[in-house]
Amino acid sequence: MNGTSDSIRLKEIDQVISQGPFRADWDSLAHHHMPEWFSKAKFGIFIHWGLYSVPAYRNEWYSRNMYLQGSPEFRYHVETYGPQNQFGYKDFIPLFRAEKFNAQEWAALFRKAGARYIFPVAEHHDGFQMYRSELSHFNAYEMGPKRDILGELKQAAESAGLVFCTSSHRAEHWFFMGHGKEFPSDIHEPLHRGDFYWPAMPEGDPENLHSRPYPSEEFLTDWLLRTCELIDRYQPRLLYFDWWIQHEAFKPYLKKLVAYYYNRGTQWGVDTAICYKHDAMMFGTGIVEMERGGFAQTQPFAWQTDTAIAKNSWCYTDSLDYKEVRDILCGLVDTVSKNGNLLLNVGPKADGTFAERDQTILREIGSWLAVNGEAIYGSRPWKRSSEGPTKTQEGQFTDNHPLEYTPEDIRFTVRGDSIYAIILRYPKEGEVRIRSFAPSHNQNLPEFHGILESISVLGCGEKTEWSVQEDGLHVKTNGFYSEMPVTVKIKIR
Repeated sequence: MNGTSDSIRLKEIDQVISQGPFRADWDSLAHHHMPEWFSKAKFGIFIHWGLYSVPAYRNEWYSRNMYLQGSPEFRYHVETYGPQNQFGYKDFIPLFRAEKFNAQEWAALFRKAGARYIFPVAEHHDGFQMYRSELSHFNAYEMGPKRDILGELKQAAESAGLVFCTSSHRAEHWFFMGHGKEFPSDIHEPLHRGDFYWPAMPEGDPENLHSRPYPSEEFLTDWLLRTCELIDRYQPRLLYFDWWIQHEAFKPYLKKLVAYYYNRGTQWGVDTAICYKHDAMMFGTGIVEMERGGFAQTQPFAWQTDTAIAKNSWCYTDSLDYKEVRDILCGLVDTVSKNGNLLLNVGPKADGTFAERDQTILREIGSWLAVNGEAIYGSRPWKRSSEGPTKTQEGQFTDNHPLEYTPEDIRFTVRGDSIYAIILRYPKEGEVRIRSFAPSHNQNLPEFHGILESISVLGCGEKTEWSVQEDGLHVKTNGFYSEMPVTVKIKIR
């Protein structure tokens, strides 16, 4: 896109903003409505797939680290593909063929897993667009697979009843390829807008909100135009931004982008929202995102945690350290009890297939949700989220060390006429005690002071025995046991 085209498109963006109802300031953007479907959906699928799936080594940051001298990726790349000035990251493009990619099969798998929405990454930090674009030729429609991956996924997802969302990690591309200029490689000046590696600036301190070199107007305009192109072409119901849009240089462009997106949603007749990290947006203007972590207590706002099916990578590699299904489910239950959603990432192979272990995990999650979904989908937090000795550590990057739950660790949700007490580790003897339903004989009312109509255990075909005793509600099943969380349904009269 040339300067004239930029000017025309920027005027169109300004016109959409001027028509409202949202202006490009936090006060106005705080009046947006949270999409109702999001707070009910509870479980979505994140998808990291791109050129980095070809080497499939260590993680999705291969494009950066293969140019970082001394890194394992640097050494692996030289040993496997040759020096970076002879085989660079761009040379993976023709090897990324996605020859077995079938969007309908993906959508069916995600639906069977119990997901309600999907979040494929449209562009990762490496700068390769997984969609048709007018702004760069380095996209999957023109190169590599020569298919509009994002467009196919949108059509398949919506046909399967899944809500289509997408994410852009373009912001970090400002510095992501910069190490390639530090030694002889295929990343060298002159670099111009539209080039695959452009701008490849020095990395500096990415956590510094005021770091230099300061992103240029040309780069920031390109970021805005790319994101607006995504919005208009694919009409995602949610957008997700990875870190670094919190840098001060992005602020005026980010506000403009949010106003444009929310106004476009108004034109489409749907509520849209943006998931953001690190206070990049003003609280109340989007969806708070917690990467690989969560909150210790119930929050009064809807939020989302994003994590991966593996502990050590977001993309497919040949050395994935997979999580146990029960740990993923405990994370889902804990998140939902605190008013959050779980966005679980999977990484396809370069050919477009999923490893058998990924498929097995997804199917097992789906089997659990088929039985226990009424305690998850459309649920709300109870007046207390949990009881038991094991406490959730609050913050990001805390979920790679699974907690050792006990039969006393319980999470609560509410839906319709029932309170759901989800036992995170069900005892083999089949008897649990729920302390929150203990009576009280002093002037203070107990935690629960209503009438219990019936008690049942989801998935248990036998009659459930129960009684309210001095120390709580006792529930007993005979001959029933599960390694996964078990849900006690407490129906209220």
